[in-house]
Amino acid sequence: MPVTFAVPSKGEALSEIERTLTADLAKYCQLWHLKPSTSRTVTNVFHLHNNRSRCELNVHMNGQHLKHDPYPVYLGVTLDRTLSYREHLSRAVKLKSRNNLIAKLAGTSWSASASTLCTSTLAVCYSVAEHYCPMWTRSSYTNLIDTQLRSSMHLISGYLQPTQLSWLPELSNVAPLSLHRKVTSDNMLQSMEAHPNWSVFADVF
Repeated sequence: MPVTFAVPSKGEALSEIERTLTADLAKYCQLWHLKPSTSRTVTNVFHLHNNRSRCELNVHMNGQHLKHDPYPVYLGVTLDRTLSYREHLSRAVKLKSRNNLIAKLAGTSWSASASTLCTSTLAVCYSVAEHYCPMWTRSSYTNLIDTQLRSSMHLISGYLQPTQLSWLPELSNVAPLSLHRKVTSDNMLQSMEAHPNWSVFADVF
């Protein structure tokens, strides 16, 4: 059965991180009896130093050098060096195909009701667009995905593109995008707070 896992490490010097990761990877795989594929295992380093943007980690596993991936995908979220999530949000273009499905429902031949369109849009578009949104909700690039979701709200409401953006949530009967994501983030925090035995509890609280 395929298993996805990540082994993090932090440090001031790259050489320190490389040594730690190489050792921790071996210990982790031995502890959990994992046999990861070296061709599919990648490394990345997250920092804000632009002058070191091309730095790559020299980490080995089973005697083989692990390749560097500038945009690794973990649990469906595309990460980048500065954790701005720009790359993840820019890939929201796939929402266009999902909006096309909603447009079919909104067509005159189907005559779907507003409630059906709203439910379908939340299930088909919002569920994908807001995947793990607590991670990137404060990114400065959320507009990349908001543009697609506004198109979704236009389809629900049936109003034309010139409609003021501030009115779209009310006309489509969907919570404003920022509020919708805040509720999702709050629910996740409440779930973490209720489980102090989770390892993430100490990191957050």
